[in-house]
Amino acid sequence: MLIRWSAAAVAAMMLSSPVALQGASAADKPTDPQIAHIAYTAGVIDINAAKQAQKKAKSKDVKAFAEDMLRDHEAVNKQALALVKKLNVTPEDNDTSKALSKQAADKLAELEKLDGVAFDKAYVDNEVAYHNAVNGALETQLIPSASNAELKSLLQTGLKIFQGHQQHAEHVAAELK
Repeated sequence: MLIRWSAAAVAAMMLSSPVALQGASAADKPTDPQIAHIAYTAGVIDINAAKQAQKKAKSKDVKAFAEDMLRDHEAVNKQALALVKKLNVTPEDNDTSKALSKQAADKLAELEKLDGVAFDKAYVDNEVAYHNAVNGALETQLIPSASNAELKSLLQTGLKIFQGHQQHAEHVAAELK
């Protein structure tokens, strides 16, 4: 129950923040530097969760999933850093990325207390919910708000990868039941 609430909190945070309001006026839309920071922060969150899972997971499927998350999110974040350097843009911290970081720190602490099958299930359930929330935010808020074509393209590529992550997490979760 706590896992589902936590995932719902992440989704609510992403969807209710000023950055993510649907139908917001142009003045309320996030800027490209804010979008870059939010996207990078979301990647770092999943990298940290994958590192924790690599240490704590018992299931070989969960460990393999965590390895995929680490590899893919590090690669996308590397591309994001190269892009902002190329564009001479400084990612801008904002309320959404700060809230995501706080929520992720709380989730890592919660997961740290679990072991064995309980950890594996909680980690994978959180990954399903987290990717669902991030994918939704990318589709409905971040990609439409991005004004730079290269940033928009990177976000669209990331979305395709992360949709695959969500499906993979759902498959692993079903196997753990």
